[in-house]
Amino acid sequence: MVKFSSILAVICCLFCHTILLAQKKNESYQLHINRASSPITIDGLVEEPAWQAAEVASNFWMVLPMDTSRARVRTDVRMTYDDHNIYLSAICYHGYVEGPYMVESLRRDWAFVKNDNFIFFMDTFDDQTNGFTFGTNAAGAQWDGLLYEGGKANLSWDNKWYSVVKNYADRYVLELAIPFKTIRYKKGINRWGINFSRQDLKTTEKSSWTPIQRQFPTASLALTGVLVWDQPPPQPGPNISIIPYALTGITRDYQNNTPTNSRFDAGLDAKVAVTSSLNLDLTVNPDFSQVDVDQQVTNLDRYELFFPEKRQFFLENGDQFTNFGYATIRPFFSRRIGLGGVPIRFGARLSGKLNKDWRMGVMDMQTGKVDDTGLPAQNFAVVALQRRIFARSNIGLMFVNKESLSYQPEANKPLYSRYNRNFGLEYNLASANNLWTGKALYVKSFSPDQSGEDAVYAGNLQYTSRRWLIGGQVESVGKNYTAEAGYVPRRGYERGMATLGYTFLPTGGSVLNHGPLLTSTYFFDPAWKQSDNESVLSYAITFRNRSVFTAWVATDYVRLLQPFDPTNTGRETLATGTEHYWTAWGTDFDSKPQSVFTYGFSSRYGGYYDNGTRLNLTADLGYRIQPYVSLAASLSYNDIRLPQPWGRTTFWLVSPRFDLTLTNTLYLTTFVQYNEQQKNMNVNARIQWRYKPASDFFLVYTDNYLPNSAQIGQDVPGFFSVKNRALVLKWTYWWNL
Repeated sequence: MVKFSSILAVICCLFCHTILLAQKKNESYQLHINRASSPITIDGLVEEPAWQAAEVASNFWMVLPMDTSRARVRTDVRMTYDDHNIYLSAICYHGYVEGPYMVESLRRDWAFVKNDNFIFFMDTFDDQTNGFTFGTNAAGAQWDGLLYEGGKANLSWDNKWYSVVKNYADRYVLELAIPFKTIRYKKGINRWGINFSRQDLKTTEKSSWTPIQRQFPTASLALTGVLVWDQPPPQPGPNISIIPYALTGITRDYQNNTPTNSRFDAGLDAKVAVTSSLNLDLTVNPDFSQVDVDQQVTNLDRYELFFPEKRQFFLENGDQFTNFGYATIRPFFSRRIGLGGVPIRFGARLSGKLNKDWRMGVMDMQTGKVDDTGLPAQNFAVVALQRRIFARSNIGLMFVNKESLSYQPEANKPLYSRYNRNFGLEYNLASANNLWTGKALYVKSFSPDQSGEDAVYAGNLQYTSRRWLIGGQVESVGKNYTAEAGYVPRRGYERGMATLGYTFLPTGGSVLNHGPLLTSTYFFDPAWKQSDNESVLSYAITFRNRSVFTAWVATDYVRLLQPFDPTNTGRETLATGTEHYWTAWGTDFDSKPQSVFTYGFSSRYGGYYDNGTRLNLTADLGYRIQPYVSLAASLSYNDIRLPQPWGRTTFWLVSPRFDLTLTNTLYLTTFVQYNEQQKNMNVNARIQWRYKPASDFFLVYTDNYLPNSAQIGQDVPGFFSVKNRALVLKWTYWWNL
């Protein structure tokens, strides 16, 4: 009954705070967009009569370093449209600090904090929840993404649009065109949410057209102004995109001594706009070999790590599926589909807005069987429905069904379940003034021969003001709860978490803000006996040059509920039921981003399992030769000292990365990852040529090595032994019908 009362208390708090339903905060900031009076050419000159007649958004507000005055760096923005495109021009004047612009490279979807840039945010349903973001850095590299949960951006999304940036002595000028077929919007409405954001690193100034307090991102859709159309935006007409691919390559598995294998594949994606706000995605025999490799990490956790989805098919409106629940309670996680050598045969997804208040997503994916492991063909079906209530809150439900087709267990091969189903309901709070956020969640699973203790109850509430951060969260996950198509690394626990932080805001000096943050988390087993707790007290200082220093101290307690190897290297394990206490401290530092050489470091030292100690040192280095070359390296060293039989264990993780961007359409990326803990070194080199918008050639080379080993299959010692190797050439083309 305790968990029910805790969740009920959170739900009551959530509903109590929905009274904060004031009019849209920045309603008075309005930009009128009129049909273009002359043709627009995307050339970065902004000389057409249509631009001269367009209304100007200027006189931006400063967000950083202070949020109480107008921006000192001037930006002028204009918008117009015709039957096919939305047009935007931005004149970004240089600030009062002399010097060249600062960018990483010409690579797409650059890091916001390391680039002089202009980006803007469109809330095309004026619902303050979902939208689109576009922009460029000062050298012309593009940025595009999907906005979700009121202001978070998924930059893995990619689509067709056009832009040109020209640089002058006192300014750079951006001109872009976004086809109406690229975005989703509601037919017949003439108000969109809109905001513009500018960053000038030399002056350390970040600015916004509408006033935004600095604790919020400029992407916050609750704080946008209003784009007022002279008439409802035109309908894009037939909107069907066919995206075929062809692929050839060779692979060789040295570890299993198999001969070189050549391959040729072809497949097809299609996008069909059922309406201007509802999209049907189709895929047949997809391939995702062009996707960036996951960045490896040192894993000393007792539970599965999370890696984000990067495959294009799963991204549009993907937040409705993947973000249902919490970071560690996800009933559906698309990376469960088609990875690890499992082929995807075909799939379909219908997603988008039904109207301003209703949003839906339906997805069905079919995978093929894998003879080597006895994995049967499987079907993944997901239904998600969301209803907006009050100003920005919503109620959502989800149903997930994973089913093995015509499955017959095979001797000496793993046993797979016949089906697993999840049904969930959640309420998401987002107040109109952006101060309150929260969630109440219920999910139940259904599996063969399993019932009872198979549900999740959870809730949280957070208050974020200019100075205060206050939050609490409770979770209850039954020991039999199962989400085979989701991400739930831990089951059979009750959890409570509290967060309290305060920010001091000096009016002068070299410090921008500083303050403490206390977070405390407690886990209990189903019998309500404590199994874990961690309390962390940190103090962060942000300097006016944007560098950040943090120091922290933490206390930990762990009662192991299953055997665990504290080095995660496949060695001896600590016994179930053993108890472990320790204290640790650490530091983090990130240098100012407005330098061609950037760096950061972190340290951690203190106790560890079984009265041992752990030292961790990491460093991140970056150097750029603007705008063509970006060099980066990440290094991590762990030194773990435990009683026998472990003794002293050390391992390195080294990850250098080289980006060469000859133009904003031709990139070479080489990523090397040496993971001593996993005894693997990976080399991934990729050439990408974007010969037309959203159409590419990829050449991808991948090697995996076994360090400090004799060459596999040979009695010859060597520093590295090749485990497997692949070379892939892939062509894609985006064809609009």
